[in-house]
Amino acid sequence: MNGGEGSEVSGSAGPPPPLLEWKFSQVFGERTAGEEVQEVDIISAIEFDKTGDHLATGDRGGRVVLFERTDTKDHGHRRDLERMDCPISRHPEFRYKTEFQSHEPEFDYLKSLEIEEKINKIRWCQTANGALFLLSTNDKTIKFWKVQEKKVKKICDMNVDPSRAVGNGSVDGSSISTSPKSYLANGGCSDRSSSYLSNDFAFPPGGIPSLHLPVVASHETNLVPRCRRIYAHAHDYHINSISNNSDGETFISADDLRINLWNLEISNQSFNIVDVKPANMEDLTEVITSAEFHPTHCNMLAYSSSKGSIRLIDLRQSALCDTHTKLFEEQEAPGSRSFFTEIIASISDIKFGKDGRHILSRDYMTLKLWDINMDSGPVATFQVHEYLRPKLCDLYENDSIFDKFECCLSGDGLRVATGSYSNLFRVFGCTAGSTEATTLEASKNPMRRQVPTPSRPSRSLSSLTRVVRRGADSPGVDTNGNAFDFTTKLLHLAWHPTENSLACAAANSLYMYYA
Repeated sequence: MNGGEGSEVSGSAGPPPPLLEWKFSQVFGERTAGEEVQEVDIISAIEFDKTGDHLATGDRGGRVVLFERTDTKDHGHRRDLERMDCPISRHPEFRYKTEFQSHEPEFDYLKSLEIEEKINKIRWCQTANGALFLLSTNDKTIKFWKVQEKKVKKICDMNVDPSRAVGNGSVDGSSISTSPKSYLANGGCSDRSSSYLSNDFAFPPGGIPSLHLPVVASHETNLVPRCRRIYAHAHDYHINSISNNSDGETFISADDLRINLWNLEISNQSFNIVDVKPANMEDLTEVITSAEFHPTHCNMLAYSSSKGSIRLIDLRQSALCDTHTKLFEEQEAPGSRSFFTEIIASISDIKFGKDGRHILSRDYMTLKLWDINMDSGPVATFQVHEYLRPKLCDLYENDSIFDKFECCLSGDGLRVATGSYSNLFRVFGCTAGSTEATTLEASKNPMRRQVPTPSRPSRSLSSLTRVVRRGADSPGVDTNGNAFDFTTKLLHLAWHPTENSLACAAANSLYMYYA
């Protein structure tokens, strides 16, 4: 598997990188034993910014919560330390920064449809003047947020020391007994006979000592979120993806049948660049499930479908990109088709590698790594929970088979990760010769559920029969002998852009790990 010169996902001649030992770092919103999780608190989106210094989460209650990194604050930036060859013993640590209500529940009166407030996706935009910018979306409406520190101004240096003031600003006469008159906070005199100045009144040469002009001073800063723009009324179907363009000016939003191109500065107009809606809806055979811009080429984007294919399109070819530049799909093995084949082939998420050369896709059972220069098939296939294959009928009956798991790549492109059931997530090495296939649990002891699985297959399913049989022999347990728990699923996770650090969402809890 050659990723080319400078490629993050590469099959170098050297040995594969050593297996990572994952350790627990932090948890936010940890549940106590027996605590019931409120539906609105369940995390529905996670995203690191490009620097990795900020992390955003969205939940089903329409809130966006921001976290900021703290372990690099006191000692300068981590990259500066690396340049100076300083040993770095600390792992990434984050703290709560702020939160705000991004979306509210709405009702579409024309379609008699409730629009829930759940945040589907969050994407960070370029920072400017110390302010943070991000896009958030629910099923119908995208919002552009600016979060900036504002200084809180207070009036200080008043005329009178508050501890010496009485009543409505007048000064206690006993405290300044040397003076026959007491002065008010505005410099006036409390003596009624002197409160009206005569024409021949003159200020003393040195001024009145008790008279001070108030001073406006900034004592503290508050984070103030402000919605800059609202991009609405452009999607008839539920929005499943938003993605920033590398030009910093535009972004795309995708629903089941269309992809729209927006300019960040223009909220009342978008351009439809992909439309897969047939003239007759009875002819509909596939829908768009995910879409993402190329990380460096502003004219390229990819989108996935419910049939398991990924299409790469070039915006330079035509205004309406219904014809793709490249099509990536895996050929079906003869005789392997079943009732569930098409359902589990549906891709729930795609991500470009940082190098832009590779695309990672997640369907229900597997992770696949694609090279955009090779459309004959994936360069690697990773089995996520093959032991569930005998349980597909049960998964279909309880609708779990339609769960949409996300995936992510490490910043160096050497590893990929995705979630599973029972709050488990898996990390695979994707370099040539790597046998890394780690199973971790979203808890304070992530290695507790370690699965001693053999090396993952690459472009071959022949070595899976042993795993499948093991699942069939014990239909109610996974490869650890633990019972399946389809109610606890780890759908959302994100990899830090520059370090081996993962953020995972387990219901309302945000777990962070490092290696």
